[in-house]
Amino acid sequence: MNIIRLVCFFVVSLITFSVNAALEIEISGGSAQQIPIAVVPFGNAVASKENISEIINADLKRSGLFRILETRGMANLPTSATQIKYAEWTALQAQAIVVGNVESVAGGRLKVSFQLMDALKQTQLAGMDYQLAPTQARATAHKIADVIYQKLTGEQGIFASRIAYITKLGKRYALQVADADGYNPQTVVSSNEPIISPAWSPDGTKLAYVSFEKKKPIVFVQSLSSGSRNMVANFKGNNSAPAWSPDGSKLAIVLTYGANSQIYTVDANGGSLKQISKSNAIDTEPAYSRDGNWIYFSSDRGGKPQIYKIPANGGDASRVTFEGAYNVSPRFSPDGKSLVYIRNDGGKFRVALQDLASGQVQLLSEGSQDESPSFAPNGRVILYATKVGGRGALAAVSSDGKVRQRLSESRGDVREPAWGPINN
Repeated sequence: MNIIRLVCFFVVSLITFSVNAALEIEISGGSAQQIPIAVVPFGNAVASKENISEIINADLKRSGLFRILETRGMANLPTSATQIKYAEWTALQAQAIVVGNVESVAGGRLKVSFQLMDALKQTQLAGMDYQLAPTQARATAHKIADVIYQKLTGEQGIFASRIAYITKLGKRYALQVADADGYNPQTVVSSNEPIISPAWSPDGTKLAYVSFEKKKPIVFVQSLSSGSRNMVANFKGNNSAPAWSPDGSKLAIVLTYGANSQIYTVDANGGSLKQISKSNAIDTEPAYSRDGNWIYFSSDRGGKPQIYKIPANGGDASRVTFEGAYNVSPRFSPDGKSLVYIRNDGGKFRVALQDLASGQVQLLSEGSQDESPSFAPNGRVILYATKVGGRGALAAVSSDGKVRQRLSESRGDVREPAWGPINN
């Protein structure tokens, strides 16, 4: 790959998409050991405009770890644990049963109750009551699904988390944030010039991104609650590829003070600029290690793009990827044990997962133009951008490669996803 194409690949990709539409999800594959679970329709569900039990079902099904049992046609549809006739559900091979109820309470609010029961032991695994505004019903359903997921798998749920991505409608670009299932998209910022490279702050309250609104790439940090934003990198040349330090105090960025891109760090408020990498190559796409001690990045310093690491305060860089002639876009798993990136595999750009201890690499995606991988906050799923029918779409694959999802919007393209942290 020549230098011109390398720069284009790293810096910007123009896209087409329709703004403010929910993403549609298609699921394929699943774990060989799926947990059979019955989520019984919640009682008095008409109190809420959102069908909470259906949202829970959809969340659990999307994980690929659960086999959702059909409840229609059942003579007994309990709304509390005391009403469950366990023999009927064990006959369906249910290992777990979810029952619940929705009530209207004072002040126009809702009370949502649920219980998760072990169908074999006939004991309660979890149970909670929530009081909420009607507009919070979908978010509450995601929280319930997270509780169920954690109790039955031992892993943290991710259904109540959010994703960010870039869209474009006509000449209008937008940075959007949506629920993890693609619903409830909200525009964070829009412009007639490109917006690229969204990155979540570790606490999930801010997004860093690159905007071309001033006719050159500039790094901004924007609060999601207030909408206020700060220009943190507007130096000579290009300012791009922001990546947060684990403590949220700094951003690693890419600047072109000279003829080529190099890695720098800057305080999250825009001060204390420091150069980290010093080479005659293109060093770009930084990502902090989970302990904050290293910055991993893409570079062609060896002739072709590979992934390197360098001490977070500067120093000598060392190569990380050796398998394959083209590896870019590194991102860490939440536990810091794995690295996901994009590999050119025989002319196809695919998502690769590398175990850092053993060096073993697994190709996870099946597309030919995959890019921008991002881990879910529990490390179970990797979200990335791909092409479907000539248009951009989001896709996801489980870290073991067994479950695949495609998130698309019927009228356009979507690119550059970033999965946000879990906010407790």
